[in-house]
Amino acid sequence: MAIDPAKFLARFVEEALDHCSRISAALLTLEQSPGDMETLNGLFRSAHTIKGSARMLKQLGVAELAHRMEDVLDAVRGGRIPLAAALSDLLFRTVDALAAMLDRISADGDSGAAPDALCEELSRAAGEKGAQPASPQDTPAPEVAAPRGETEPVPAITSVTNGSSAPDHCGVTGSAPPAATTHQSEYFRINAAKLDDLIRLMGEIVSEQGRARKHAARLREIEHASARFVEELAEQPGKGGTSAGRREALLAAGQALQFSLRQSVAAICATSLMQDHLTADLQETSLALRMLPIATVFEPLRRTVRELAREFGKEIDFLVDGGETELDRKIIERIGDPLLHMIRNSLDHGLEGPEERRAAGKTPKGSLVLSAFYDGGCVTLSLRDDGRGISIDRVREKALAKGLYRADTLAAMTRSELTNLIFLPGFSTSAIITDLSGRGVGMDVVRKNVVDELKGSITTETEEGKGTTFLLRLPLNLAVFPLVLVSVGGKVCALPATSVCEMLAVACTDIIQIVNKRAIRLREQLIPVEQLSAILNVGREKRGDPREELVVIIGNGAEKLALIVDDLHGREEMVVKPLPAHLKNLPMVSGVSIGDGYALLNVLHVPELFRCAHQIAQPREPTSAAPRTTTILVVDDSYNTREIEKSILEAYGYGVVTAEDGEEAFEKTRAEQYDLVITDVEMPRLDGFSLTERLRGDERYRTVPVIIVTSREKDEDKKRGIMVGADAYIVKGAFDQSNLLDTVRSLIG
Repeated sequence: MAIDPAKFLARFVEEALDHCSRISAALLTLEQSPGDMETLNGLFRSAHTIKGSARMLKQLGVAELAHRMEDVLDAVRGGRIPLAAALSDLLFRTVDALAAMLDRISADGDSGAAPDALCEELSRAAGEKGAQPASPQDTPAPEVAAPRGETEPVPAITSVTNGSSAPDHCGVTGSAPPAATTHQSEYFRINAAKLDDLIRLMGEIVSEQGRARKHAARLREIEHASARFVEELAEQPGKGGTSAGRREALLAAGQALQFSLRQSVAAICATSLMQDHLTADLQETSLALRMLPIATVFEPLRRTVRELAREFGKEIDFLVDGGETELDRKIIERIGDPLLHMIRNSLDHGLEGPEERRAAGKTPKGSLVLSAFYDGGCVTLSLRDDGRGISIDRVREKALAKGLYRADTLAAMTRSELTNLIFLPGFSTSAIITDLSGRGVGMDVVRKNVVDELKGSITTETEEGKGTTFLLRLPLNLAVFPLVLVSVGGKVCALPATSVCEMLAVACTDIIQIVNKRAIRLREQLIPVEQLSAILNVGREKRGDPREELVVIIGNGAEKLALIVDDLHGREEMVVKPLPAHLKNLPMVSGVSIGDGYALLNVLHVPELFRCAHQIAQPREPTSAAPRTTTILVVDDSYNTREIEKSILEAYGYGVVTAEDGEEAFEKTRAEQYDLVITDVEMPRLDGFSLTERLRGDERYRTVPVIIVTSREKDEDKKRGIMVGADAYIVKGAFDQSNLLDTVRSLIG
């Protein structure tokens, strides 16, 4: 019976992409450990498996390219050629080409022909062995089987990693342990939609079980009350016309009722206990189905760091640890972008170049360490560099220049409060904005994804000249969230447990006044105190003991805040649902859950609590000045360019004045004060560099932002732009509408 290859294509593509990930990880490992023969052999086996599977399914383009790669790797194994940097780059390009061909198979069912130029390069690199063209008939059918006991090229089941973080075992989608592993478990495919339904159902069961426990507790109270009633009835003598027989009958009925109630309570409690065990098993089992090792995110970043380091001209040692730590697949899917933004930020702004590091007494090669570990029912991701650190003075200057806070407010901020400003939209301490970085959107994405969407927290630890560490604390899963329930103003609300540091009772005499703030001293640390009722603008309930306050200490990065609440209801795991569309703009609430009596519980947004607490302690003075239209001077000798930029800016509410060259522009700046200047470089009479230099010599324009928009894209031109005082440098080849607007907004709002 003929075999229909189309039935196996999806499995083939999945397995081949998995092997591509292994090859990329192995190449990165070999750059650090060139003599690692085990890794080299694993790399060779992956190329061999891709080739054999592709030939079976008549995907000859993939087979040919994999065969060429196999020849190169065989030459490296045999010591005939070294695995130099240029050869690694060639192999990386081959992996990318294979991945693109596999994508074409998914879309069209056929990979197409292998790239001729790339095949020729591989042949030359392999020497005489690789010079011969690959042919489907070169290898007999038995070669299709993977060597040394590997899984077959087209398996009936998908293999997924169990959390190993070894570089040649992990890929973007997870991979099986190598053949040398002594025990290999079987796995099966699960429809993602069905799995998500199971997870949601499990979350609802967990929440309902909590309510059932409370009903059982209430029933136990009724049992105790009925027992007391029977005792009192037995002690009282007969009254009025009630005969002794009638009283005894009532007593017997009450005793029978109490006995029946006791039995019912015992049965309900036993059932509830069993349901607790079953629910816990269901929760653990169902969550485990969706748990993946964080290595599925970590390992692909190794190649990204390699390429970014080259792009920025820096030498980096990138170390990864804790890849076996497991997280919910939904979290892993969302954590990739924040990690990439943080890594790019560290490479661009944190880690110095070789010369600057030598001048600072450091090794020329910088260090970047990404790690993961379990932390009190959560997972913490740590990204640590040994770079220049975050300049607190620079952060303060940028915040003042952008009008985020007044000078006196910034002066009163703590170091941690100032550090947290880097997560504000559009904030960047970069000296110049380019098409690669400096617009301040990256760290804003980190805050939005980690805190707003994943209900996690971020801590920043930095020391100038020593380096910076970012700590991301995340829940283990997104099915149920650990919440701390508190009462305020007669209402119950919730705080994410990931942001709660501790809960305690504090004597009123221990709350001290410092200038215009209240604080408590806890383990030699001063923590500001605010009433949650004041932040939420609700009334307080009277407490039983007026001599002490119940306090919940929450954290937002390195900053802490003590919230005074009316009562504490403990910690619960509950389903948190997003707000409906018409309530999305409520900044204080990040989601809702269902509490006792099916009442809605608001889950409070911790960053907003901190913001409101700052406003209570240091209210901003309202301004009575009428709003003024922001005016921008656009300078370019091309009429079309001037009109395009003008129309874009005016469409978004900016006032625009134009000038044909630098000389005309400078004359206009002497007569009028503009909020921002956008200038070309190559212009008659006065070029853009000279115009910027002149503006920086004018006291009125010393701090006015200047954006250079030019076709010059060489590094020396960008460096000159920095030297003359430009705030941003946009290459016209990469110019688009959003590029210009994002840059303008990041500089003047």
